[in-house]
Amino acid sequence: MDKWECEACGYVYDPELGDPDSDIAPGTKFEDIPDDWECPICGVDKSMFFKFEG
Repeated sequence: MDKWECEACGYVYDPELGDPDSDIAPGTKFEDIPDDWECPICGVDKSMFFKFEG
């Protein structure tokens, strides 16, 4: 599964870990996260994320 990085702050969403603080279960693909989810670090929306290449 692909990781996704926040363009604003550099946070990397790792689907293997999910985002427990936002009730996103481990194993949840980025594409399957609700559209109203925000970066847990800086609060921007999903449109500010790009596929992590590193």
